[in-house]
Amino acid sequence: MMTGDHVKASRSSHHDEVPLSPAARFFQAPRFNVYIIAIVGCKTRINTDVVNAGLEKTLVKHPRFSSKMVVDGNKYCKNKKWTQTKVNLEDHIIVPELDPNIEFPDRFVEDYVSNVTRTPLDLSKPLWELHLLNIKTSDAEAVGVFRIHHSMGDGASLISLLLACTRKTSDPEALPSVPVKKGAGSTFNSAAGFWWFFSAIWLFLRLIWNTMVDVLLFVATTLFLKDMKTPIKGAPGVELNVKKFVHRTVSFDDIKLVKNAMNMTVNDVVTGITQAGLSRYLNRRYIHSSCIGEEKKLDGQVKQSNSNIPKGIRLRTVILVNLRKSAGIQVAAAIIRRALSNITMAISGVVGAQEEISFYGHPIDYLAPTIYGFPMSLVVHYQSYANKMTISLSVDPSVIPDPHELCNDIEESLKLIRHAVVNKGFVKDVV
Repeated sequence: MMTGDHVKASRSSHHDEVPLSPAARFFQAPRFNVYIIAIVGCKTRINTDVVNAGLEKTLVKHPRFSSKMVVDGNKYCKNKKWTQTKVNLEDHIIVPELDPNIEFPDRFVEDYVSNVTRTPLDLSKPLWELHLLNIKTSDAEAVGVFRIHHSMGDGASLISLLLACTRKTSDPEALPSVPVKKGAGSTFNSAAGFWWFFSAIWLFLRLIWNTMVDVLLFVATTLFLKDMKTPIKGAPGVELNVKKFVHRTVSFDDIKLVKNAMNMTVNDVVTGITQAGLSRYLNRRYIHSSCIGEEKKLDGQVKQSNSNIPKGIRLRTVILVNLRKSAGIQVAAAIIRRALSNITMAISGVVGAQEEISFYGHPIDYLAPTIYGFPMSLVVHYQSYANKMTISLSVDPSVIPDPHELCNDIEESLKLIRHAVVNKGFVKDVV
């Protein structure tokens, strides 16, 4: 999910029309039709009337959720704007009648969400909808599915807005608390000042060097530098394929244990377990065409002696941040789309509430957001919530037919890393 284009509320009654921001126009560019999917697992059945009443008092009052996109001009110069409109919740809240005795409810929900993505949202209405599924799954009593067009805002701001519709389960009047990144301390003394000065210069020089390298790599990726063809690399046009969405909930305490023991950040840990999980998954996918412990040619690459994965494999991931104003955004969208097409996957993450919360009186068990519409076959999203971390995968099932296995590999990688940290004495085990 992209950050930097925050959802802003306009309180002036004289501004019924607001031009699309550069980021919003970016996500409305041709062949870049990106949506956010947020699956909410509830601990109780969902009362539709209560949810409708709650939305009327909160989300519907937000300018972006009560605005539709209009297009003026001709084919050579189109001016897109958000225009305030009357919201009819019946057009946005979908409550299908479901058989309570469905044999495989988890699979049904996965198929339901995939089918929802087959059709675009109606541009004549605000670009969001909520599906309420009163069906018991393996990890929830009922499921809510938000679908929101990415042009309405970045992932972090939209999730924050949805969290504003919730309250602490322990205190129905209190908003959820979200952890705030702590700033560095301001302690300074003359003895350390000398070394601090040279450290600052060194960090500045490294920043310049890394920036130059990143720019060169981006240009090369746009022009010719492609990732290797692997079992998880999508073919051209993958963004048009119907996606499948799966998730897995792991212990956030385990992630924080590794983080504290290794003096890392949470992002470092989730990136590490993603890489380890992908290695396990790819090793298994390659096993049908190579033999363990032998060197053998595979697609022109020499595989490692102790692995089925080819040596020198190029498999990159991307996280896009801080999209700023720029002229000619349609040109920018084409360039970025070309670069993304040459990269294998994306990883994103959003910080959630620190305690259990309720959605209009419905206690939440998990929150699993992700996106679709990017020109890649795999997106991995991490969402923290209380003492849990939900891993959400958005995959092209024609490329990754067994996404639950990939979830298993990421979860197992966390367990192995945690065990190694404890076993080597970096931290005492917590029961």
